[in-house]
Amino acid sequence: MSASGGTKAIVAALGANLAIAVSKFVAFAFSGSSSMLAEGVHSLADSGNQFLLLLGGKKAQREATPQHPFGYGRERYIYAFLVSIVLFSVGGMFAIYEGYEKIKHPHEVEHWYWPVGVLVFAIVAEGFSFRTAIKESNELRGSQTWSQFVRRAKAPELPVVLLEDFGALIGLILALGGVGLALLTGDGVWDGIGTLFIGILLILIALVLAAETKSLLLGEAAGTEEVKRIEAAIVDGDTVTGIIHMRTLHLGPEELLVAAKVAVQHDDTATEVANAINAAEARIREAVPIARVIYLEPDIFSESEAAKGPDREATPGGPAQHSTGH
Repeated sequence: MSASGGTKAIVAALGANLAIAVSKFVAFAFSGSSSMLAEGVHSLADSGNQFLLLLGGKKAQREATPQHPFGYGRERYIYAFLVSIVLFSVGGMFAIYEGYEKIKHPHEVEHWYWPVGVLVFAIVAEGFSFRTAIKESNELRGSQTWSQFVRRAKAPELPVVLLEDFGALIGLILALGGVGLALLTGDGVWDGIGTLFIGILLILIALVLAAETKSLLLGEAAGTEEVKRIEAAIVDGDTVTGIIHMRTLHLGPEELLVAAKVAVQHDDTATEVANAINAAEARIREAVPIARVIYLEPDIFSESEAAKGPDREATPGGPAQHSTGH
């Protein structure tokens, strides 16, 4: 997996979640706290999710085959989507079930120091993991807000780890509040309420992840800035005089397909056109290195066809279709 895949953040989250999961299950065994059980399952699910992200990154590195000529870059999107399913089912639904059962059949939290101590330890460990994810994300985020980064990132791993860690920290605070209120009031219902809110939080995060990774799976165009750089690189003002229309598609986080119909002079020779297209491809790869699959089709620009407007089916003719980004 490339550095932009956030491998360091994934490994940090995996190590933290495994340690936290063990401590939570120990605390549940001694205290009987349903918040601890729900949080333990949550951490175990998160550990499985990080393993899925690492596995997806590994599988995506396979070479292209005749059956899959564009490679396996989208494996990373598939495994990120599986993460959202695991988080929804194993994490969120289990926590809601446990919270409901605890509210119906509450019992006092025993050995309070176990859940409280584990929760404090978990907050510190998750904070370290979250800090690592933030640090790696800042290297790619640029001027984007966090919301824009999560929505527009083409590599799914860092947004997934960011949302998981954020959800884990909020969940731990909810668990600490539920256990604390149960201890203060002597009513175990509060522990169940805390568990219920943890489940709702996990399901909301899972739905956000599912929506974002679904969009990546369907196929997203290059970002607005990348499209502008590609358009500027194609036209040389001599042989290639303009872009009739262009489409871009991410074959994976670090692999972009560019297909364009370009306008050439009607009296250019075949050799001149071929040389101009080869030069344009070289300029595109220099401007946007992830543009690895490029198809440029020469055509004679038609004023009458262009006058029809930006109809996707009006070929040749019409201006290039600009991507607005995800």
